[in-house]
Amino acid sequence: MFLTQEIIRKKRDQGVLSTEEIQFFVRGITDGSVSEGQIAALGMAVYFNDMNMDERVAFTLAMRDSGQVLDWRLLNLPGPVVDKHSTGGVGDVVSLLLGPMVAACGGYVPMISGRGLGHTGGTLDKFDAIPGYCTVPDNALFRQVVKDVGVAIIGQTAQLAPADKRFYSIRDVTATVESVAMITGSILSKKLSAGLDALVMDVKVGTGAFMPTYEKSVELAESIVAVGNGAGMQTSAILTDMNESLAPYAGNALEVRGAMDYLTGRSRPARLHEVTLALCAEMLVLGGLAATEEEARMKLMAALHSGEAAERFSRMVCALGGPADLLEKPDKYLEKAPFVVPVPALTGGYAHVRDCRGIGLAVVALGGGRRRPSDSIDFAVGLTDLVGLGEQVAVGQPLAMVHARTQAAAQQAVKEIQEAYAISAVALTASPVIYRTIRA
Repeated sequence: MFLTQEIIRKKRDQGVLSTEEIQFFVRGITDGSVSEGQIAALGMAVYFNDMNMDERVAFTLAMRDSGQVLDWRLLNLPGPVVDKHSTGGVGDVVSLLLGPMVAACGGYVPMISGRGLGHTGGTLDKFDAIPGYCTVPDNALFRQVVKDVGVAIIGQTAQLAPADKRFYSIRDVTATVESVAMITGSILSKKLSAGLDALVMDVKVGTGAFMPTYEKSVELAESIVAVGNGAGMQTSAILTDMNESLAPYAGNALEVRGAMDYLTGRSRPARLHEVTLALCAEMLVLGGLAATEEEARMKLMAALHSGEAAERFSRMVCALGGPADLLEKPDKYLEKAPFVVPVPALTGGYAHVRDCRGIGLAVVALGGGRRRPSDSIDFAVGLTDLVGLGEQVAVGQPLAMVHARTQAAAQQAVKEIQEAYAISAVALTASPVIYRTIRA
């Protein structure tokens, strides 16, 4: 029998917690026998004194086991169960493309996604922009769609890693979110509870990233790869650039439109394409669906060119309650904002993004994100035609188009986007889109 306060004291004094102590504490988070104050105290002790790799693995597995763990073996799926997770950013529409593309190549993708947080857009909010699409199906429907279509993108259910939900909400209000050990446990406990064979992590770097520095992004990626593999799930991570919006658009219905344009081949923005292909290829290799990255990329491009990936997207939307003809008739279903206003460049020269986070916050201010968890979202608003890093602009030329509910909101967003961009006399060299890959 353990005493909760002695576990806190041990970590406070820089001790190493045993697997049994960690399991006891996490059980207390789940059943309510550990108080909010005690959870906050342990969070602060870990924030300052960290956890070693054994502690991180034990913590992650205890959080996974706090609720239901999905098991896909009974379905006898003829391919691997794989997924990716992103630390979030601006214009990051990858999940909408990646799930159908990997499914078209023989993978099974049970993607349990989140809502937008701060300046980052949430995959679930994008799907909520599709009328009828159910982001919280029951377990039977979720399993059926994964089996039949190969991909289902839904929200976290209360049964999966419930300890994480309570722990995270307390970390959020006690300033202990930024601990790599606890972020690792939070992300991986949810992914492990989804019963995955393999996970590829997309860790963002730059002014629009969750982690404040390149070094911190590397630290998180290395932790996730080590702990994921330590917990028995093949895991690798790719560090990708978030110094500018990943796609040239941001906002929920606008990103759904962009995703469908990508899948059908109408438009494939270069940065988005590079990140999507890298993550998908890594998933195919980890899942044993391709022997090399080159073979994986050939399979993925074939799935795009044949229309198979677009068809998987369409089937998933329909199976989860959305319209069957969304791909053919987006204007019939996706909301459009009444005001579309250009953001004129105040000077001529070469554009670069001073603050990518500011672009995300402009979308939030338009109503496309949340300031508080209870806020409702305006799916129609956002930005399109964002000028890329190093592009030459003349005075008055648009840096972006603002899609707004009111004229006043549009004018406010124009100012915010002008502030987020800098115009220089010489073109800055663009950051690489992909910095490095971290494997076990």
